[in-house]
Amino acid sequence: MTPQHRMKFFAKKSLGQHFLNSRHVLEQIISAANIQKGENVLEIGPGTGVLTEALLDTGAQVIAVEKDDRSIAFLTEKFSKEIAAGRLSLIHGDILEISNEPLFKSSKTKFLDSGFGFQSPSSNLPAPGSKLPASFSIVANIPYYITGAILEKFLEHEPRPNRMVLLVQKEVAKRILGPLPGGEGKESVLSISVKAFGMPKIVATVPRGSFTPPPSVDSAILSIDNLSDKPFRDNNLQISRFFEIVRAGFAHKRKYLASNLQSVLGPECVTTIWSKLKFDPKIRAENLTVQEWLEIAKCE
Repeated sequence: MTPQHRMKFFAKKSLGQHFLNSRHVLEQIISAANIQKGENVLEIGPGTGVLTEALLDTGAQVIAVEKDDRSIAFLTEKFSKEIAAGRLSLIHGDILEISNEPLFKSSKTKFLDSGFGFQSPSSNLPAPGSKLPASFSIVANIPYYITGAILEKFLEHEPRPNRMVLLVQKEVAKRILGPLPGGEGKESVLSISVKAFGMPKIVATVPRGSFTPPPSVDSAILSIDNLSDKPFRDNNLQISRFFEIVRAGFAHKRKYLASNLQSVLGPECVTTIWSKLKFDPKIRAENLTVQEWLEIAKCE
């Protein structure tokens, strides 16, 4: 199937569906993903299967999670050979409702035949609690309204991918980059949340006409490479505690950072860390780097 393949169904606005129709953008996504033959790839919201086919063409082993009943029926027929060969696993469910550990074990999820140990509903056997392979990437054209939730799910929780290549709203991508080239110039909870785990980069901007139906905004291909929780392990920090502190720091934009952090760190910690890092008393959350947040979070 190609981007020019005639649609079998209309996009659902309630699911945030915008189907990719540009071969050029598709090639840019695949190039950015740098997929090796046999690599495990998770696709979220395959829709009409345009990206799914391109991923399979790289030789990847693909797990595709789709919420739309119509899409599941269409993809099951279109990729019947790949499913039978164990190269594609179609999972019918909401990616945000499927638990991470094990990732795809959920009473709301139907499992289709795959090479990853997922059980077909027709077998009358319970779906096993299979996990994603230890090493995998995420490559997806995601519904834009769940971008933040998807990033939180796969960055802050295990299992964590090695790399993510996502089609996202252009302004969201710029906010994630923050002060990096192509970004908006200041840090945010979103940018710190991503940079704490990996390195984000805008690969290309994508005009709205590259989708059917076209969204109301332009998009961007965002890659996040070298994903790891190493900064937290190296600093002996709990991820949940780190983000509790970061979110508190950004909670009241009109207040200085020291005031915002009083409630979660206490006055003594704030005084100590401000002296150690030689912070201006008037510094705000948006001016701090990830490394500085890590230093703050170590204060007991």
